[in-house]
Amino acid sequence: MNEGLNPNRPDKLSLVVFSKHIDRVHYALVMASATAAISTPVTIFFTMGATLALGKPDENGTYPYQTMPAEGYNNGAEMNEAFTQKNVADFETLLGACIELDVKFMVCEMGLQTIGIKREDLRDDISVEIGGVVTFMNDASNDGSMVFI
Repeated sequence: MNEGLNPNRPDKLSLVVFSKHIDRVHYALVMASATAAISTPVTIFFTMGATLALGKPDENGTYPYQTMPAEGYNNGAEMNEAFTQKNVADFETLLGACIELDVKFMVCEMGLQTIGIKREDLRDDISVEIGGVVTFMNDASNDGSMVFI
């Protein structure tokens, strides 16, 4: 599966996702799923506003990511619809790919406290490790890449 891949590429990708804009969170999932697809381990560390993207739906079935701001769109729901019409993977498709490809999801404990949500407010279909920056840094690789979004 790895034939033709750069042998000098990083051995792991560690993403810090900080932005409350769903288009940026979406692209973090693009990077994570593509990296995991070439058998490179990935950890995504969600903090601050980005953590909302992993929230459970409300009583009407609306996920928080659908109401998050998106560059060039009114919100995440509009962005998802536009992407679907253009045959571009939407948020749920990318999230599902990341889960299937064993991307590791971490959520910053401080970020949860700061935005006022608890672990039980996060989706049940994602295995999430709650931790801090030390936990994330201990998970990173000396020969990996770290990206801040």
